[in-house]
Amino acid sequence: MVASVSSTSGHEQWSSRLGFLMAAVGSSVGLGNLWRFSAEAGQNGGGAFILIYLLCVVFIGIPVLMSEYVIGRGSDAASAVKSAEDLATRSGVSKRWNLLAWIGMVAAFLVVCFYSVVAGWVIAYIPKFVTGAFVGQEAKDIAANFGNMISDPMKVMPYFTAFIILTAWLVSRGVNRGIEWAAKVLMPVFFVLLAGLAIYSLYIGFSTEALNADGSRTSAAGKALGFMFKPDFSAINVDVAVSALGQAFFSIGIGSAIMITYGSYLPRDVNIPKSAIVVALTDTGVALIAGMAIFPIVFAHGLAVNSGAGLFFETLPVALSTAAGGQIIGAAFFILAIFAAVTSSISLLEPSVAWLMDKTGIARREAAFGLAFFIWAVGSGAVFSQAHMGFLDSTTGTIMLPLSGLMVVLFVGWRLKKSILAEELAGTSPFLRGLLMFLVRFVAPIFVSVILVSGIAEKYFHVSLFG
Repeated sequence: MVASVSSTSGHEQWSSRLGFLMAAVGSSVGLGNLWRFSAEAGQNGGGAFILIYLLCVVFIGIPVLMSEYVIGRGSDAASAVKSAEDLATRSGVSKRWNLLAWIGMVAAFLVVCFYSVVAGWVIAYIPKFVTGAFVGQEAKDIAANFGNMISDPMKVMPYFTAFIILTAWLVSRGVNRGIEWAAKVLMPVFFVLLAGLAIYSLYIGFSTEALNADGSRTSAAGKALGFMFKPDFSAINVDVAVSALGQAFFSIGIGSAIMITYGSYLPRDVNIPKSAIVVALTDTGVALIAGMAIFPIVFAHGLAVNSGAGLFFETLPVALSTAAGGQIIGAAFFILAIFAAVTSSISLLEPSVAWLMDKTGIARREAAFGLAFFIWAVGSGAVFSQAHMGFLDSTTGTIMLPLSGLMVVLFVGWRLKKSILAEELAGTSPFLRGLLMFLVRFVAPIFVSVILVSGIAEKYFHVSLFG
C-alpha cells in the first residue's frame, strides 16, 4: 500500500475515512476493554461503576475526543506537542498550552510500558491452550496458575519483549502500511470472535444456576446481567467515579495525545464530531460485550467477581477449557486479544515517535525502535514488581490522563481562535455543534476537575472531600 501524504503538511494521512475510523477504533479497543474494564467493574460494584462510566463517556469522553481531533487537524504539524503549540500561537495565547500534549504524550509512554506487560501475560497463555494445560483443571487451579506465572518474571519477560518489538516494527512501517493496515486486518476478526464468545458465554450462563445473596437461585447469565445493568446506587462514591473516569480515558485513548496525533493525519472531508461519537460509542459497546462474555462465566463457576486483573486470565480459561475444541478456541481468542492489544499499543507509541521525528528529523524506524528500548527498560520494572505496575497505572489514570484532558477542553473551549474552531467543525449541524461545545466549555471541565482533585486527595493524601 502506498502511503497517503498531505499536499499541504507533507506528512502522512489516513488513506480514507474508513481507514481513520478503523485505526481510531483499533486504538480505543484493546485490553482496556477486556482485561481492565472487567477488572474495574468487578471491583467497583458492577452496575454502579458501569453507570458512571457511561456518563463519563457521553459527557466527558466524547467532548475531549472531539477536542483532541480539532487540535490535531487544526495544525499542519505531525506531533501533538507541535500541534498544540502552533494553535496556541495562531490563537494569540501562551505556547505553554503545549503542556497538554506533553502530559498526554508522557502518559501514553508510561501506559504502554505496563500495557506491554499485560500483553505479555496474554501471549504466555497461548501455548498453555495449545498444549492443553488447562484441560481438566478446576477453576481454583487455573487461578493459581495465573498467580504463579506473574510471580515468576522470567516466564513473562520473553513475551513482554516480543510484544514491544512487534509494536515498534508496526509503528516503524508508518501510518498507512503499519498503523492503518494493522487496524483494518486485525479488528474485524476480533469483533466477530468477541461477539461469538459473548453468545457462548450467555448460553452457558442461561444453562447454569447461580446462588444469590438472599439464598434464591437464578441463571448465571441473569445474575451477570443484573450485576452489570442494575446499579446499586449505594455503591457509588468518589472511588467509583475516579475509577470510571480513569477507565473512560484509558479505554477511549483520550488524554494521552494519541487522538491529537491521529487527528493530525485526518483528511479534511472527515466530520470530526460525528467521528468522535462513532469511535467513543463503538469502544463502549465493545467493553459492554466483553463484560457479557466474561461475567456469566464468573457466576456460572462461582468465581470471585472482585478478583481484579486476574479476572480475565481466570474466567476465560475456565470457560474455554471445558468447551468442545477449547484448546483451539482458547488459543485463537488470546491471539486475537493480542491483535487488539497491538492496535492500542502502536497508538500509544505513535505520539512519542511523531514528536521525536518532528524534533530531531531522524527516520521513523530509528525513532520507533529507540523509544521501544526505553519502554522495555521502564516496563521491565512492572514485570518484576506489581507495585511498580500499580504505580504506573494509578499515576496515569488518576492524574496524568484526566489533567491532560482537562487542559484540552479548556484550551479548545476557551482559548482556541474561533475561526479555527469553526473551520474544524464545519459541516456539523448547529444543534450538535452547540451541544458538544456546551459540554466542552462547561460540563467536561467541571466534572473532570472535581473528580481529578477528589481522586488525588483521596488516593495520595487519604482525605475524602465528600465525607
